[in-house]
Amino acid sequence: MPWFLLVLAIVSEVFGTIMLKSSDGFTKWLPIVGVVAGYGLSFLFLGFALKDIGVGVAYAIWSGLGTIGIVIAGYWLFNEQLNTWGYVGIAMIIGGVIVLNVSGAH
Repeated sequence: MPWFLLVLAIVSEVFGTIMLKSSDGFTKWLPIVGVVAGYGLSFLFLGFALKDIGVGVAYAIWSGLGTIGIVIAGYWLFNEQLNTWGYVGIAMIIGGVIVLNVSGAH
């Protein structure tokens, strides 16, 4: 269950960030509500997940996979492009999350 809560935290954080971009500098009210709801739920779920997952591992996974999620969302929804180094950085984040999980750090 704590890993499912961590996934919900990541999805909520990505949603909140998409809404942040969509708010157009906090000028559109509906996306602003989405920002507050997304980040609020993200921290709520992350807090629940931290009951059973170490804070260092949970935060690394939350921030790493959230970063990857928003890069993918930015590409699909906002036509944002990465250069070669951007892809290298994303690959390093994925590698770090894998190492954390395989090493038994959690």
